[in-house]
Amino acid sequence: MGNAKVFVLMAAMTALVMALGWMAGGQGGAMMALLLAGGMNVFSWWNSDKMVLRQQGAVELSPQQGGDLYALTAELARRADLPMPKLYLLPTEQPNAFATGRNPENSAVAVTQGLVRSLSRDEIAGVIAHELAHIRHRDTLTMTVTATMAGAIAMMGNMMMFTGGRDDRGGGFGAILAMIFAPLAAMMVQMAISRTREFEADATGAQICGQPQALASALAKISQLAGRTLNIPAERNPAAASMFIINPLNGLRMDRLFATHPATEDRIARLMAMNGGARERVSPIPRSGRDDGPWGRG
Repeated sequence: MGNAKVFVLMAAMTALVMALGWMAGGQGGAMMALLLAGGMNVFSWWNSDKMVLRQQGAVELSPQQGGDLYALTAELARRADLPMPKLYLLPTEQPNAFATGRNPENSAVAVTQGLVRSLSRDEIAGVIAHELAHIRHRDTLTMTVTATMAGAIAMMGNMMMFTGGRDDRGGGFGAILAMIFAPLAAMMVQMAISRTREFEADATGAQICGQPQALASALAKISQLAGRTLNIPAERNPAAASMFIINPLNGLRMDRLFATHPATEDRIARLMAMNGGARERVSPIPRSGRDDGPWGRG
């Protein structure tokens, strides 16, 4: 099901790239765009996760470097019945996180410095469990491929503003349409896969960590702090915003077009309903016995 969705998205994005190519250069431009789209598809399937991590400035953490954070991720992955993903740290003070990878065997979880510094141990566990839920649901391939291709399409639209269209009379108008249409069309595809996906990852993540209220608290904190902290790598690559647990963008330029997440209040309400209901839950993650670093605030 996940791979089928990716193939549909790739086909839709390919058609959009060909339309942009036709606007730029007629039939010849459409054929060139088809070749470009084919290359984008192959690249996105195999390398989009690495590209997104590189764009965000992610640094991989070894078990020694990750310490308790690595151990916590490993325990949550065990509970989720998943292989241990690669763990990355993002050098930004905005608290946030995302998961990427084409399958559970080739996956990664990335958390920001701000998340580790601002949240308690239980809240961090909830966030990591949410990201592991995306991996278990095989959302990450769809998310990462779409983010990579949407970013490329948006860039093509912006380039057409400067290069013009395929004739002198309609070139300027076509370029303006391309600049507007490309990111909007890519955004529509992202919106179609984002909102329900987040609710499902919240529910599964709460079950993995055993504490729905901790994930709800983490979402509230991240939403509040993210709105006050600029995430420069995310602002430079807004097409990847849908991958984060909370929208990392602060409304620069046309960034609100990439706000695909459901309302945080709705997500918190659903988690608190889980917390108060009769649904079976896994026991909370036991503490490591250490009280230093971010864990001391739990």
